[in-house]
Amino acid sequence: MRLTTSSKSIGSKWIGRKWRPRLATVVVAILILVMSLPLVGLFFFRLYENQLIRQTEAELIAQGAAIAAIYAQEVRDAGISPEKLGVAMPLANGTTSRGANLDSPYRPIEPQLDLASDYVLQTRPVGIPATVDPAFAAIGARLAGILDATQKTTLAGFRLLDPRGVVIAGRDEIGQSLAEVEEVREALAGRYASALRLRIPNQPPPLYSVSRGTRVRVFVALPVAVDGKVAGVVFVSRTPNNIIKHLYGERGKVTAAAIAILGGTLLIGLVFLRTVSRPIYALIDRTQRIAAGERSAIRPLDHHGTREMAELSAAFLDMAERLQARSDAIQTFATHVSHELKSPLTAIQGAAELLRDSGSGMADEERRRFSDNIVTDAGRLNLLVRRLLDLTRAENLAPSGESTSVGAALALLPVDARLAVEVEAGGDLALRISSENAAIVLANLIDNSARHGATLISITAASASGRVSVLVSDDGAGISPSNQGRIFEPFFTTRRSTGGTGMGLGIVLALLKAHDGTIRLVDSERGTRFEITLPVA
Repeated sequence: MRLTTSSKSIGSKWIGRKWRPRLATVVVAILILVMSLPLVGLFFFRLYENQLIRQTEAELIAQGAAIAAIYAQEVRDAGISPEKLGVAMPLANGTTSRGANLDSPYRPIEPQLDLASDYVLQTRPVGIPATVDPAFAAIGARLAGILDATQKTTLAGFRLLDPRGVVIAGRDEIGQSLAEVEEVREALAGRYASALRLRIPNQPPPLYSVSRGTRVRVFVALPVAVDGKVAGVVFVSRTPNNIIKHLYGERGKVTAAAIAILGGTLLIGLVFLRTVSRPIYALIDRTQRIAAGERSAIRPLDHHGTREMAELSAAFLDMAERLQARSDAIQTFATHVSHELKSPLTAIQGAAELLRDSGSGMADEERRRFSDNIVTDAGRLNLLVRRLLDLTRAENLAPSGESTSVGAALALLPVDARLAVEVEAGGDLALRISSENAAIVLANLIDNSARHGATLISITAASASGRVSVLVSDDGAGISPSNQGRIFEPFFTTRRSTGGTGMGLGIVLALLKAHDGTIRLVDSERGTRFEITLPVA
C-alpha cells in the first residue's frame, strides 16, 4: 500500500489533481450516445413531417387544379350567366394574391403550410343546409362520378362548391353550405387558402402520440375562375403521410434494426475494450509493478490491441529496462567506489591514529614511513576522485560535431619515452570526434600498453560503409584469457599495487559511446589489440 500511495503522489505531481474522466466512463458515454442517436432522431423528424405536410398540400393543389379546370369548362359549356357567378377575382397591381401575373400563362401555387408554426384549427365545421341552384347542381351531378373515381385512387376527400359555397358534388354533403369554413370563405373571395385541422377523433395507436402530424388533416380550397369571376371552389382534404405510422407499420423491421444497432454498439464496445481500454489498464498495472521493484514485470504485454499501443508498450518497457540497467550500474558503481575509497581511507586513518597515539616514543624513521603512507594513500584518493570526474564527464558528454584524424590526435600527446608509436595506414582518415577526446582515448590505451611492458604500438585505420575502423596493437605481455571478459568493468585492474585505478578503459568506452563509437578486444598473436570504430566525418 505504501508503494501504491507513493506512485499516486508522484503521478499527481506530474498530471495535477484536475478531475478527468476514466477511459471506461468515456467509452460508456460514447456507446450510450451511439445507442441514443436513433431514438433522439425520432424527436427531430419535424422537418421530415413538415415536408410530408408540404408534399400532401402540393398533391392536393395538383388534384384540385385538375378538377377545377374540368369544372370551369363545364360552367362555360353550360352557358351560366355571369350574374350567377361569384365575386371578381382580386387584383393587386396586375397580379393575383399569390403573386402570379395575370398576363402570364402560368399561375403556380406553392405549398405554404408549416407544421411547426401554423396554428392547427379545430375539426372542420359541419355544413348548413342550403338551396342548390339547379344549373350548378346539374354540373355537380355530371362530375360526381369523376370525383368518386379520383377519391378511390388518391384517398383525398373532394367537395365541389358553387359560387355561394354550397356543395354540389361530394357524397352525403350535397346541398349543405360550407361558406362559413375559413378556408372556403377565402376561396370564395378569390384567394387560394389552405389550413391544418384536427382530424376527426379516431384514436390512433399509442406510438402515434409522439408525432404532431398524426393528429392533423390538410385542407386546400382553390377558387375556380371563369371570365374573371369566382365560379366555384374545389375543396380537397387528406391526412398526410406520417413517419410514425410508417414505422408502426414496419415495426418488425424497426425491431430488427434496433437489435442490429444494439448488437453493433456492443460490438463496438467490445472492440474498444479489447484494443484500447484493456491494454491501457494492463500497462498501468505493469507500471505499478515495475515501480514496486518487480523485475519480472519488465516483459511484453499479453495483448496489445493496436499498433500504437504495442509501440507505446515497447517504448515504455525499453525505458524501464534501461532505467533498471542504469540503476544496477549505479548500485554496482557505488559499491566499487565505496570499496576503492575505503582501503586508502582505512590506511590513512590507521597511520594517523598510530602517529597520534605513539607520541614522542616513535622513531623518526618509523614516523616518516607512516607519514609517507598517509601522503601516498591521500594521493590515491585524489587520483580516484579525478578519474571519477573524468568518467562522469565522459558519460554525460554531448557530441560536438567536430572531426579529427588519428595523426592529428597523436600530435596533441606528449612523446612517451617508454614506447614508440607508429601509424601504419589511414592516419589522415577523418573521424567524427574532437581532437581532444580522440587524444584522451589514445592516451589511455598507450598508457595501459606501456604499463604492461609494451615497447611498440602500431595503429592502422581503414574506412568502410561510412565508419572508420582503427586497430591499436602493442607488443606487450597481453591480457590473460581469464581477465579478457572483465577489462571494461569499472575499477578492474591488475596493477592496483602500482597505482592503477581500473577506470581508464571505462573512460575510453564512455567517450566512444558518446560519439556513436565502439571498442572491443580482438585476437592477436602477440600483445594486445583493440578495435575502435567511429563514424566517418
